[in-house]
Amino acid sequence: MQIVITPEGTVRCVYTEDLDLHTLGQLTISRGSHVEPDEQGQWWADMSPVSGPRLGPYPYRSQALDAERQWLESRWLALPGS
Repeated sequence: MQIVITPEGTVRCVYTEDLDLHTLGQLTISRGSHVEPDEQGQWWADMSPVSGPRLGPYPYRSQALDAERQWLESRWLALPGS
């Protein structure tokens, strides 16, 4: 799990249950993407909630979820103030 702490003390991460994040203080949790199938059963990761692209299509939901996590960790977490 990657955790980014800004100079102002804001903590950002891709939410998992690996850590009890409540120990860090009051949480604000927001959606980073929407992983949904299309009419053909292909899976897409829509990263628009964090101003990102639509990733896919993937034949398996797990692949779309992996792409979602990788994109968030490599791009969204790396951006200051995002």
